Amino acid sequence: MKIAFFSAQPYDKIFFDRLNKSHDFTIDYYDTHLGPHIANAVKNTDAVCVFVNDKLNVEVIETLSTNGVKIIALRCAGFNNVDIEAAKRYGIAVCRVPAYSPEAVAEHTVAMLLTVNRKTHKAYNRVREQNFSLNGLLGFNLNGKTVGVIGTGKIGKAFVKIMLGFGCKIWAYDIYPDNSLIEQGVQYTSLEHVLEEADILSLHCPLTPENHYLINQQTINLMKPGVVLINTSRGGLINTVDIIEGLKTKRIGALCIDVYEQEEMLFFKDLSTNIILDDNIQRLMSFPNVLITAHQAFFTEEALKEIAEVTLENIAKISTGQMADNAPSMLT
Repeated sequence: MKIAFFSAQPYDKIFFDRLNKSHDFTIDYYDTHLGPHIANAVKNTDAVCVFVNDKLNVEVIETLSTNGVKIIALRCAGFNNVDIEAAKRYGIAVCRVPAYSPEAVAEHTVAMLLTVNRKTHKAYNRVREQNFSLNGLLGFNLNGKTVGVIGTGKIGKAFVKIMLGFGCKIWAYDIYPDNSLIEQGVQYTSLEHVLEEADILSLHCPLTPENHYLINQQTINLMKPGVVLINTSRGGLINTVDIIEGLKTKRIGALCIDVYEQEEMLFFKDLSTNIILDDNIQRLMSFPNVLITAHQAFFTEEALKEIAEVTLENIAKISTGQMADNAPSMLT
C-alpha cells in the first residue's frame, strides 16, 4: 500500500511514521497541497492522504482515478473540500477522522475567549517591557453571561460543558438537539434567538452550502452590540467583509478566529518575510479586539495521535475490502 501524503508538516511525519510501524505502508510526504496543479503527478499510488486546505474537486478526482488512486483519506473531520459525489462516481473510497479529541478544539475555543476578554496576551508583552499598568486591560466575568452555541456535535458539546462550568447560561441551535445537554440546562431554540440573546457566540457547525456565510450583515444586525464571536470551525461560515464592517461599527465587540475563508494561502506557512497581499486578513489583524490563530485548535498530542491512528486504520480496512467506520456512507 503506497500513500501520497499532502500538506505534510514535520509533526505529521513524526506521528504518522510512529503509528505506521504496525501497518508498514509506504508513505511519500509532500509539503504542497493537493490540487489541480499537482494531481497528475500522483502515479503508482493507492491512496492520497489530505488535510483541510487540499482541494479535491471533480477535475482532481478524475485525474486521481485515471492514475489508479482508490482511496482519499481525510485526516480531519470536515469534508467540504472533497467532491463526494465525484468520488463515488469514479469509484474512489473516502474516509475521514470525524471525532479526534473534540476537547482539544473546545479547550482552544475557551483559551481564545479568555485571552481576548482578559487580554493576557497584551499583559504578557507589557510586563516583559516592565509596564505594570492595568489601563486598557479591563475584561468581564464569564459567570452569568449568555453563551450562544451554533452546532452541538462532539466539539460543540465539549465546549458547552466547559462553559457550564463557568456558570454561563447556554442557548443552542442544532437541527439535532442533544438530550443529555438539555438535561444539564442547555436550552435549544431558533438560530435567530441564539443570535439575539448571546453575549458570547461560538460556531461549532460543519460548513455546508446551506450555511456558507452564516455570519453576514443580516445575521450580525441581529446580534447584541458588543457580542464576542468565536469561530474554530470553518472559515467559510463568516463573510469576512461583513465581519470587518461589524467590527468597525462596534456591533462585534471582539472576534476570535482559528479559521479563515482564504486560509489555504496563509496558514501552516512561515510568511514572516513576505508581503501578504490579502487585504482582509491585514485589516482583521489591525483591530485590537481581534485574536487570530492559524488553525491551531486541533493541535494537541492526543489529537495528532488519534488522527494518525484512525487515518491509517481507515486505509487498512478499505485496502482489504472492508468498510471503514468513517467510509463514504458515513458522509451522506
